[in-house]
Amino acid sequence: MPVMKSTGLTIIVPTYNEVANIEILIKRIVDTLKDHRISYEILIVDDNSPDGTWKRVMSLNEKYPVRLLKRIYKRGLATAVIDGIKSAQAEKIIVMDADLQHPPEKIPEIYHALFDNDIVVASRYTVGGGIIGWSLKRKIISAGAKLLAYLLLPPSRRTSDPMSGFFGIRKNVIKGINMNPRGYKILLEILVRGKYGKVTDVPYIFKSRIRGRSKMGIKEITAYMSHLISLAKTSGQFWRIILILTFLVILAIVSIAAIFFF
Repeated sequence: MPVMKSTGLTIIVPTYNEVANIEILIKRIVDTLKDHRISYEILIVDDNSPDGTWKRVMSLNEKYPVRLLKRIYKRGLATAVIDGIKSAQAEKIIVMDADLQHPPEKIPEIYHALFDNDIVVASRYTVGGGIIGWSLKRKIISAGAKLLAYLLLPPSRRTSDPMSGFFGIRKNVIKGINMNPRGYKILLEILVRGKYGKVTDVPYIFKSRIRGRSKMGIKEITAYMSHLISLAKTSGQFWRIILILTFLVILAIVSIAAIFFF
């Protein structure tokens, strides 16, 4: 396996049933970095995919600088990322999805930004970023999730896209910290619990999935809400939930009173 002796960057890709995309992604990463003087490894963290994603990765590790971390009894994107960070050979780490919605061409920019920042977020919502192919419903859900994070968790305001699954961190940001991630939003966990200084955004264009099925659904939305409340409790921000709920109740009462009595 052609992994360089001194690894400067670990690219972590959590996977589950991504056999249709994984080889394409790996090739794009390699093509992107071939003209950059960056020593790197691609670490695929696979949850024993029944479609054989992990087998495809194993067949590629003689040709590309790719390493497989196969998890048999665990499942979930967020915990896969944490296990990947623990296993990473490099201090600088980039996390991205396998579904080709995160462009590998942004990797050099994120990597170089990590020299001056502890966390670098590839953002859909900063100047130059954007989203292609989302329905109005999906956009509303995303905007609502971001608003709730901003209201309940002040550290999330350090970036324009706390929901991003495409980001870079220095490994020591979570060193020695007890992480308890749920669902898909691992960056939110890192922003709240991590030890870091400077954070910056780099823009990217998010595109709809071409192959495979999206894993977004009611289960993931419920997990996000549960995660949000858990983080608010452990970070001492639970009072914000009480305040917001109180405001909403008062607003509802005033609205009903206005309808019936005025």
